[in-house]
Amino acid sequence: MILILLSWIYILFITINLGLGTDKILRLKNSNFVILSILGLFTTTILASIWAIFGRINIEFHIFLLILNIGIFLRLKNEIKVIYISFFKELQSLEKFLKTTLAIIALLILAQCASTPYIIDNESYYIQTIKWINEYGFVKGIANLHLFLAQTSGWHITQSAFNFSFLYDKFNDLSGFCLLLGNIYAILHLNSYFKNKEKNYLIIGLLPLANLFFFSFISSPSPDLPIYILSLIIFFNFLNSYKNLNIETFNTISILILFAIYIKTTAIALILIVLLLFVKHHKFLMPKTIKPISIGLLVLFLFLIKNTIISGYPIFPITSNIFHFDFQIPASMAHFYYDETKRAAFSITQNEFDNMSLFEIFKTWISRPALHGFFNKLIVLLVIITPFFIYKFFNKKAFWVLYGIFIFQIIVLLSSSPQYRFFMNFILLFLFLIASLILNNQKRIILSLYITLLILAFIVIIPINLKAFTTNTFLTSNSTFSINNIVFPYKNSKFDTNYTPIINGNLQYNSPVDNSFFWGTGDGAIPCVNREQINYFETYYKVKPQMRTTNLKDGFYAKNISNESN
Repeated sequence: MILILLSWIYILFITINLGLGTDKILRLKNSNFVILSILGLFTTTILASIWAIFGRINIEFHIFLLILNIGIFLRLKNEIKVIYISFFKELQSLEKFLKTTLAIIALLILAQCASTPYIIDNESYYIQTIKWINEYGFVKGIANLHLFLAQTSGWHITQSAFNFSFLYDKFNDLSGFCLLLGNIYAILHLNSYFKNKEKNYLIIGLLPLANLFFFSFISSPSPDLPIYILSLIIFFNFLNSYKNLNIETFNTISILILFAIYIKTTAIALILIVLLLFVKHHKFLMPKTIKPISIGLLVLFLFLIKNTIISGYPIFPITSNIFHFDFQIPASMAHFYYDETKRAAFSITQNEFDNMSLFEIFKTWISRPALHGFFNKLIVLLVIITPFFIYKFFNKKAFWVLYGIFIFQIIVLLSSSPQYRFFMNFILLFLFLIASLILNNQKRIILSLYITLLILAFIVIIPINLKAFTTNTFLTSNSTFSINNIVFPYKNSKFDTNYTPIINGNLQYNSPVDNSFFWGTGDGAIPCVNREQINYFETYYKVKPQMRTTNLKDGFYAKNISNESN
């Protein structure tokens, strides 16, 4: 816990410096402490992505990053000093109960981050993705080894830059840092609401109430968490500037959206915010868009290059590609991945899915058990009732625009994988919008925040049986803080897994001894993959991963074994 705090202090120093440097280059004129830190995270991600094309994100990258930061600090030290002074003054100006709330939230976030990782995706590919980037950067055809490694998120690149693997092997908690930034942003705006009574400030200010949901994401580097935080900040800035937009705000919103999409492509609908702002204000924006367009092209280039190196396809899992690489994933495996991702939203077999009508698919989706079913029903409910609340209480075009983008996102994801977590940014927005009609005075807000804190403290400390909330056998108990983790955080994997080395052709890999989790790899030494997974693709797809050379850095290809099996 203490080590995590120290690492976050260093990360804050790095991101504020880089954020201010980015702000100066792009002339964003931003003075918000949290947004500057997020800009620093974005810049770090871009730099790390470029670096990972050529080499590992390890001590060499940190030396470069440190030198860059020292240079920025020496050049902009007076302005950096002003930023910190201004931020601490903002904190001092908080209502007393908000200071207490923020302090307790920060403590609970640290405690949760130091506890056992909860999310099962951490065990299948988060840890391994970051390990590969730390050791080799982007590896050609790495997805041939483990299909999920094709999902490499921009957030995992950011985490690889800030897990300090050359110093310590248990930092895996950048999502917690992001959540803390989100809570700071929200509470400062909630404090402003008490003075200006503007609803937009209250809507973003209610973000801490969602910590009950967010906390399950922060003990591992889930890409979903930063999407939620970034989206809510984007929504606030959009609502505040829809009518009276300046180029600085437009560029800031554009960068935050590009960051969100680079983290997770399921956030693609957010690009409509930029496009609609441009259409509305095109007369003055037209001659000033060279910077956001340039950054957008850079992000797109890095996205395509990353995907091409890792999977052989620029827009994985779409297999259309004018180029052919020897490390390309077989198209059949890419289609398998797409089908698996799609069915994950319905929890049915491919045969069942193919034989269902659209109504039957919808009925299956909305009738899913536990949290999936609850949130799926909530999505439908919000689609129905939100127009009433907007029309009755928030009848401004900006709110209707966001509702329209919500509907667009539903339509887009229905054709791929309509999992509730991909809609959670809009779910939270409209829940906060409705809640702001009830929690519209200070006493109610204080009470709701304190109740949230009590529940959070309880779930961070007390083990709870979660079988009522999930059908996943790996997620039936919450992650709780242990006194043993006051200084040193829990290891990156929740499982105490043993591994056995296996040789298959020219590939030697480590497989979990307990292979009950098909996609599971945990914190095994690379290369690591479940032998059951290797056997599955050998049996049904007649391919097996092999090394391209004797060096892991040179990557993997899928060897066709059809002739061998005949």
